[in-house]
Amino acid sequence: MTEDDDGGAADALELGTIEEAQVVLERLLSVTGASYERRAQLERALESRIVIEQAKGVLAERFGLSIGDAFEVLRRASRATRARIHDVAAAVVGSRETPPAIREALARRGR
Repeated sequence: MTEDDDGGAADALELGTIEEAQVVLERLLSVTGASYERRAQLERALESRIVIEQAKGVLAERFGLSIGDAFEVLRRASRATRARIHDVAAAVVGSRETPPAIREALARRGR
């Protein structure tokens, strides 16, 4: 490397003032924190979606419904009980017994 090359490398590594470096570091930490939070949100959404998909399958098998109809039953039960659809789905998946809200939603649908 020549002297000119060394000077260019040193210039490229120069951060500027302490205040500028602090601003850059704060921005980096902010973006990193936001990325971790977004990742956590996506993981929770995926986990919730998995439970909902499992419940749709259980209801479809248990009651001879299409997947779309099973989702509609979940949605109706969720609305009727003012519970999150994930919570209703978890109750379906977590028990061999059909939750009362699901039985009621099926009855309202004519089954």
